[in-house]
Amino acid sequence: MADPDVIAFMQTRGEEAEWITSVCTGALILGAAGLLDGYRATTHWMALDALPNFGAEPVKERWVIDRNRATGGGVTAGIDFGLALMAEIAGEELAKGVQLALEYAPNPPFDSGTPDKADPETVALVQRLFSAS
Repeated sequence: MADPDVIAFMQTRGEEAEWITSVCTGALILGAAGLLDGYRATTHWMALDALPNFGAEPVKERWVIDRNRATGGGVTAGIDFGLALMAEIAGEELAKGVQLALEYAPNPPFDSGTPDKADPETVALVQRLFSAS
């Protein structure tokens, strides 16, 4: 985000792109390039509060498609995001076929994948781990 060459690259590509997308905190790079101003967007839950700084409307979802902007939450949301974007571009039937081909049927061992579902101790642990890096 602090590299002006990267931001300039994103801005020029964004002017010509059919779709502008990101997963996880890549939304902050899009935001810094001015590509989310006036759009609904999401990102990793620990960075969601930063989106309004770039004129974006933060949405607590795994993925958000707003016009030609598509953003995904944390890294695992990338699969959901990819399938949703594929449905937008190539149709729902193909996206369903890809989901089946991938055998994508999430069944995590715990229900703590969002701060709303995780217990407070788990949320605090992750916040400590990220603040230490």
